[in-house]
Amino acid sequence: MSFLFQILAAPAGSGGAAGMQSLIFLLLIIVVFYFFMIRPQMKKQKEATNFRNAMKKGDKVTTTGGIYGKINDVKDRTVTLEIADNVLVKVDKTAVTAEPSEQTPAKK
Repeated sequence: MSFLFQILAAPAGSGGAAGMQSLIFLLLIIVVFYFFMIRPQMKKQKEATNFRNAMKKGDKVTTTGGIYGKINDVKDRTVTLEIADNVLVKVDKTAVTAEPSEQTPAKK
């Protein structure tokens, strides 16, 4: 932590060493931000896209609104869900997620 205070407290015209340290520190922050924020989000989006492309009739799913149902028909942008006997609902594919009981448990 004292390293951070040294970089922030260094005067602007103290020479090239302080400038290089602050540049390295900035690059380190960018790398950490990428690996802890951006990369996991891209992986999650890719998994969601793969799931939506692999949906087929008979899969049990949940909508983002919390409605549980079984897929009755899949089209390019929409999915028809059967939420009760003879009750069909047409939903956008982006609003459909896997049923929580079928998802893999979170790693601890």
